[in-house]
Amino acid sequence: MRVCLLRGDGIGAELCDDARAALQLVLPDAHVDEVPIGFHAFEATGSALPPASLAAARDADACLLVAVGSPLVPTPGYHSPIVALRRELDLYANLRPVRSLVAGASPIDLAGASPVDLIVVRENTEGLYAGRESTSPGRAVAERVVTESASRRIARVAGELASGRRGRVTVVHKANVLRETCGLFRSTALDELARFSGLVVDELLVDNAALQLVTNPERFDVLVTTNLFGDILSDVAAHAGGGLGLVTSANFGTHGALFEPVHGSAPDLVGTGRANPIATLRAVAWMVDFLGATAEAERLTRAIETTLAAGPRTPDLGGHATTAEVTEAVLASALSHELCSLNPL
Repeated sequence: MRVCLLRGDGIGAELCDDARAALQLVLPDAHVDEVPIGFHAFEATGSALPPASLAAARDADACLLVAVGSPLVPTPGYHSPIVALRRELDLYANLRPVRSLVAGASPIDLAGASPVDLIVVRENTEGLYAGRESTSPGRAVAERVVTESASRRIARVAGELASGRRGRVTVVHKANVLRETCGLFRSTALDELARFSGLVVDELLVDNAALQLVTNPERFDVLVTTNLFGDILSDVAAHAGGGLGLVTSANFGTHGALFEPVHGSAPDLVGTGRANPIATLRAVAWMVDFLGATAEAERLTRAIETTLAAGPRTPDLGGHATTAEVTEAVLASALSHELCSLNPL
């Protein structure tokens, strides 16, 4: 099997080594193509998504991206490579699961609350991320694109997921203000979800959904929403799952899959050795499972959960360990699980 490892910016570049080490441990025969993407690639080649990197992503059985950095000020010629990659590969469904991984790992007090286990299903190809912006002196305009076809297929993904979980879908929108775009998304999603028998379907305005994700996250099963709202809400939801250092995501389409942690390039953590590698390692485990190596994925997942429970932990989880120390602990635990399976007596 062929894996494309997209080496990005900031801690994305640093954590690529951790991802490769985990891949080599559980899938030693996988062919890994490591290619550049992001702002450093733009500075070196003039493109944040060089043609060779895109070609490698197209040829791979699955892709892994840790994080890319984007300039906050307009930079001529620069365009978001992850948005472009999702569009080029038609990775229309972005799944961002959040669950309570281990007691004490969450920055919020969940004492007495039910465990959190939810998935944000984000439409991944249009909305305000369609890239249709224009400027004139003193004025900037962004065009928000919402189509019935994209809304229907993302609602179908949410319905299929919920049917295999607890059977509840929450449609998140702002149709009371964005009457045409969110109105179309709302009506289409509700119509598509009505085709599923046995589902409980409700809806929330996006601002209320954000509040509920902070104060009552255990009420949710599957949330489905538009591109920008999904991006924001999944970060809010991460708070209930221990923070961005733990949360991973997957982008699925008709002919491809891209796995990535939810966190960004975190330039303030570059070179400090304090970045949490768990989200990246969980992305590796999810990708390995997608590639059909279920036992290997379970072994890595058990090692991650063992390390979260027993330590060491990085500072974002209240510990003092370095990135390398946490990765080494996970890999050692994964190796131990392998040895136990080989020597059951």
